[in-house]
Amino acid sequence: MLAVVLAEATTDSPIASGADTVVVGVFEGEDVAHEMPGGTLGALLDSGEARREFKRLAVTHADGTRVILIGLGNRAKLDGERARVAAAVAHGRAREIGASTLCWEVPHHVDDDVVEGLVQGTLLHAYRYERYKPSKASRRVGRLLLSAHHDVSEPVRVARIVTEAQNRARDLGNTPANDLAPSALAAYAEETAGRHGLGFSALDEEAIRGAGMGAFAAVAQGSVESARLIRLEYDGTSGEGPLIGLIGKAVTFDTGGISLKPAGTMHEMKFDMCGGAAVIEALAALAELQLPVRVLGLVGATENMPGGRAVKPGDIVRASDGTTIEVNNTDAEGRLVLADCIAQAKRDGAERLVDLATLTGGVVVALGSTYAGMMSNDDTWASEVEAAAEQSGELVWRMPLHREYAEMLKGRYAQIINSTTKREATALTAAEFLHNFAGEVPWAHLDIAGTAYDVRRPYFAHRGATGFGVRLLVELARAGAQPAGV
Repeated sequence: MLAVVLAEATTDSPIASGADTVVVGVFEGEDVAHEMPGGTLGALLDSGEARREFKRLAVTHADGTRVILIGLGNRAKLDGERARVAAAVAHGRAREIGASTLCWEVPHHVDDDVVEGLVQGTLLHAYRYERYKPSKASRRVGRLLLSAHHDVSEPVRVARIVTEAQNRARDLGNTPANDLAPSALAAYAEETAGRHGLGFSALDEEAIRGAGMGAFAAVAQGSVESARLIRLEYDGTSGEGPLIGLIGKAVTFDTGGISLKPAGTMHEMKFDMCGGAAVIEALAALAELQLPVRVLGLVGATENMPGGRAVKPGDIVRASDGTTIEVNNTDAEGRLVLADCIAQAKRDGAERLVDLATLTGGVVVALGSTYAGMMSNDDTWASEVEAAAEQSGELVWRMPLHREYAEMLKGRYAQIINSTTKREATALTAAEFLHNFAGEVPWAHLDIAGTAYDVRRPYFAHRGATGFGVRLLVELARAGAQPAGV
């Protein structure tokens, strides 16, 4: 992983900051806030080389410093997402011209979400996955400064912590399955917990089966790699506040089992653990931010392989809450893993639930890579998740639950089936399957199959894992945080 080494705030002017490259934004209908000596920036605009339209940029020099002048468009439209995009475009140009220290002049009269967006867009764009293919680039931006008249150190700090966590989640998603088996992911989670002071425990496959988690164990049994149920705990409130349960699907490789997937895109199935990666790194960020919340993270980690012991279509398994499930499609495995994880989160006392999973191709057909699909049994909780998604820029679109979708899952030989035979409403019936296990506890299911990897957005400079969900989950916790004792 490569990101900007250091991001910090300064009240020095951009020219006085010591940066070799400065970024100045200009809004439509406005002049630059601080002109450079000799009227350099105004002249650049007057010539037409630089423009005020969003993302249009030009480069000049002033007082021995490179200056990137970038259009920010309509001031009223500048929010966190547009800030991320502008920062990514500016960072790309800064890399091209060999910048080592980059200083953004924070536009006047903007909110903290814009400051955070400038940091996030830069660090996300700077990310490279180079574990197996080192880059030949010799110069990279190693330091980011945010220059403002007032102290913006707190939004810069928050953005740095959260974005570094998101980039670590991208690392996990990009790592191939031969180097990230369930046991390796559990070891990584344990190391992360130790570094950030999180509670940690993990059940191996034998313990998972011994705990009655027959749905989870059924997925795991076809692989020689032992499954893990990873548990992380963060308590930043000395026992105050509701316990939020975050549940992540982490199928470290998914062949589809006996219901084998097509070969053409099977290599992408290393990304089937991106929900679990987001949960692990969100817990790490919450601990580093020291937010006053209580959060439980459960990650179901396994492979789904077609080995000789693999679960077969038609097999009936029993989840830990006693529900019997007829497995008519072994490629609908993620919901089996999540079923036991959700049931466990409830037993552990979670009062609010969010699960993240690359669950269905149906949600990709419906929403593409712009929105994750959200289904929820509670309007208030759904609204809180939607608000966090909007604020973080990791968007969700609420889709319906309905008794008719639930009826489609009624089993002939068991209480429910894990997948319908009809190619309709697949994302919604999958959510209704999980609804069986969430019950009445406020719960939101996020199907991130379209947003977890290969998303084309300016701040994702390369294809691969996006770390979707880290920003959203942290923002959800931030929004609900209350000081201890309140």
